Amino acid sequence: MARWIVRALGLVVLALAAAGAWVYWGLTHHPDAASYATRAPGPARTNVRVTYLGVSTLLFDDGETQIMTDGFFSRPSPVELFAGKIAPNERVIEASLARAGVKKLAALIVCHSHYDHALDTAVVANHTGAVVVGSQSTANVARGGGVPEDRIRTPALGETLSFGKFRISLLASRHVPNGYPTGTIDAPLEPPARANAWKLGAAYAVLIEHDGRALLVNGSAGFEPGALDGHKVDTAYLGVGALGKTTDGYMSDYWRETATATGARRVVAIHWDNFARPLDQPLQPLPQLVDDFPRSMDFLRRRGRETGVRIELPQGWQTFDAFASP
Repeated sequence: MARWIVRALGLVVLALAAAGAWVYWGLTHHPDAASYATRAPGPARTNVRVTYLGVSTLLFDDGETQIMTDGFFSRPSPVELFAGKIAPNERVIEASLARAGVKKLAALIVCHSHYDHALDTAVVANHTGAVVVGSQSTANVARGGGVPEDRIRTPALGETLSFGKFRISLLASRHVPNGYPTGTIDAPLEPPARANAWKLGAAYAVLIEHDGRALLVNGSAGFEPGALDGHKVDTAYLGVGALGKTTDGYMSDYWRETATATGARRVVAIHWDNFARPLDQPLQPLPQLVDDFPRSMDFLRRRGRETGVRIELPQGWQTFDAFASP
């Protein structure tokens, strides 16, 4: 009997060690993005440039007006996330805005209110004078950081807001189904706070129009069935983080409800990078435990070949034509 117990305990120890090794590998292994990287951008065919700043942070600039989606730069480390409360890193934010060439933002449009989208909202808005556009949850993030009420907008779905020549509309979307905190932020959120205090709120796909051209920014790899029907765009910027951990059927539905529904001839993959890694370092894919980056990119490339849609994977700080399609 004692010998059986010793053997059983030994098997338990081995199983725990194997599980620990698997988790460690999954958290530390990052697939190589080099083979999927977009070639250097060619000459602009429109007068609107976009700079990719990691996750779903995109700076659009037509030479007269600048707008930005999300505006997340602090990128807390795993130690900061799990050890306690997080807060915007103002030094990192200011340095990132300066490097990106941000002068005065007309609008900061927040796709949803998780910390990797909304943590820096108030600091970015206060530093640039931007109007914050988003959900009631995003509005409470802005209020918690001291953004004046007259620079907070919570438009109805489909309502159009104008900033210079840019026309912005929020369309219904969802978060990729991966267990991140849902719910709403119902009172001003003052940092520091735990990461899960930044609840989802409403999730949006952002329609951006400019001089007869249109593009879509979908900040997470989620979708609201039928929400994009009838909205035609040249380029779709699609969040792909954790898409590789979903089913084949879900991936096909995501493509159909975003790229196919909008008639996009160009898809730019965003929200693919490890957002616990500082932005002044080269971007790397999310760890294997939370995403299967090669599976996502192989799927996109395959669908792109089948449908004649160009697939691009921008690198950090890369600037290119915002609207151009093949």
